[in-house]
Amino acid sequence: MIRSMYHRGPDHQGSWHDHENGVGLGNARLAILDLSPQGHQPMLSASGRYVITFNGEIYNFQDLRSELAAHGHRFCGHSDTETMLAAFEQWGIEAAVKRFEGMFAFAVWDRVDRTLYLVRDSLGQKPLYYTWMNGVFLFGSELKALRPHPSFRPEINPGALVLLLRHSYIPEPYSIYNAVHKLAPGSILAIPLAAARNGQGAVHQRYWSAADTVARALADPWRDGEGAALGRLEVLLKDAVRQHMIADVPLGVFLSGGIDSSLLAALMQLQSTQRVKTFTIGFDDANYNEAPFARQVAARLGTEHTEHYVRDSEVTELVARMPDLFDEPFADYSQVPSYLVAELARREVRVALSGEGSDELFGGYERYLQTMRLWRTLGWLPPSIKQSLNGVITSVAPSSWDRLLGPLNHLLPNRFKQVRWGDKLHKLAEVLAGSSTPQALYRGLTTHWQGAEITALLKVASDEPSTVLSDPEQWKHFSDLRNAMMYLELVGYLPGDILVKGDRATMGASLEGRMPFLDRRLVEFAWRIPMELKFRAGQGKYLLRRLLLRYVNPEVTERPKMGFGAPIGRWLRGPLRDWVEALLDERAMKDGGFFEPATVRRLWAEHLAGGRNWQYQLWTILMFQAWYRRWHAHNQPSPNGED
Repeated sequence: MIRSMYHRGPDHQGSWHDHENGVGLGNARLAILDLSPQGHQPMLSASGRYVITFNGEIYNFQDLRSELAAHGHRFCGHSDTETMLAAFEQWGIEAAVKRFEGMFAFAVWDRVDRTLYLVRDSLGQKPLYYTWMNGVFLFGSELKALRPHPSFRPEINPGALVLLLRHSYIPEPYSIYNAVHKLAPGSILAIPLAAARNGQGAVHQRYWSAADTVARALADPWRDGEGAALGRLEVLLKDAVRQHMIADVPLGVFLSGGIDSSLLAALMQLQSTQRVKTFTIGFDDANYNEAPFARQVAARLGTEHTEHYVRDSEVTELVARMPDLFDEPFADYSQVPSYLVAELARREVRVALSGEGSDELFGGYERYLQTMRLWRTLGWLPPSIKQSLNGVITSVAPSSWDRLLGPLNHLLPNRFKQVRWGDKLHKLAEVLAGSSTPQALYRGLTTHWQGAEITALLKVASDEPSTVLSDPEQWKHFSDLRNAMMYLELVGYLPGDILVKGDRATMGASLEGRMPFLDRRLVEFAWRIPMELKFRAGQGKYLLRRLLLRYVNPEVTERPKMGFGAPIGRWLRGPLRDWVEALLDERAMKDGGFFEPATVRRLWAEHLAGGRNWQYQLWTILMFQAWYRRWHAHNQPSPNGED
């Protein structure tokens, strides 16, 4: 089990056993703080009561250590792990966890109370799977850590496959397997020894709630004006960056040339005595290439910049690694460049900062304003008119729309420019035609497959499991549609997609990724900011843009938002074509028993012909097929119970 986690911790692997009680803890360590054996895990507290295996970082550990030293605690090393154990001794587990500012997933065995505690950070930056199976309680950072155990006999959850098609990821608490769960962010799961066999008596509790935090912030909005808000944002973000730079190893930052990464690079350089190392990935396709923008920002800030342009010859081998890196089906296509930039950075550093979380907190996604505009402009139309409009728009191929509307980019303000006009128009028309409420419109815009399409695609009948994203009650807590969307992405898309991608990509390269925007103080502050300081002049992230002006000229960073993507559509037709054909072979799909081969082959034929761009839909199917072939082909009965 430990060996399977070597990529997450190549520096030391250790285990600890309590044979009398049947408890075993393992750890694979990526040494970032205290590189000596004093930082090795599993680690015992000074009294011997607590034993911990821990993945992550506690960024305020130095402040906690000073406070604990004042209480009489003494330390052998200078790791945050040792500080955590002393905090448990001083305050107890729940009270200590509430003081931790960081990213973490850990297990602590209390040898006195004979209780195992599993704990995950507030927003879900670090993963933690668990299950009761065949009389054994198992847990780990990834599914592959559970696979070697002889009691682990997983069964694929058809409902999770529906969720994968809907979202391109599997939202918490579900996993691809029945009876295997993801611990919710901000949670503690206490398992007394008596509950180890079947879970009866286990206690799940929240120590931090996004819903409560958001409600408190909205009830106490910022009233001191724009200037004071800008000053407060700079103080908080600067301090968060400072804490995230604490390491005993070299560190750098992923730089796309956009607002978030440019701001992080600027604040890092401001607080560093050396040139900060910045890293970016480039593509020959200008629609996806952010490297020139990143290069300009790096030159402006004076960083030590490294870039790598992806060659087609690299793509096949890289994509073939995805099922191992993401050992649960995962289909956010930016997983590919995310891993590439992590691998690039790992050649020079062991820690890299990145800008995840800012879009969800400061209104960065185009869909927030897009949903509002669409509903106000066209939402009132009768369904028959919406259907007719959809028919007119989708009768013209996306490539034709690109040729027709592409020249408009030279005339439009940056916020209205589009990289791929045709795909956007098709998506908007199809979603609008099926939307009777703004909630339905938003859900349609954030999913690639709709309900009826999923039913037609799958051979395995299953209802769609409920999630926070499908719960209509969530919308009732917000008077502003934008707040509702940002909240749902804070508790859904962020932990389910963005943070999974960041964790697997960086840890797959044995690199620690850190996200200063997810500092809890920043999260709470961001939700107090009024809408006029997030959205202005048809753009989001207004306050972040103003702060960035203090460090970088606007013409460098003001451009259409690309997202961290890759030319997947072209790759599927080009260097990945043989790989696609093998995975979408009609016999292979029949053997798997999950998808209707005729439906999938039709999509693939249309994509190859260039009539439609089905890259996102196909990518989800391909990622599942590749995952299934890697972990289950020739090894498991079909979902219909046939041999």
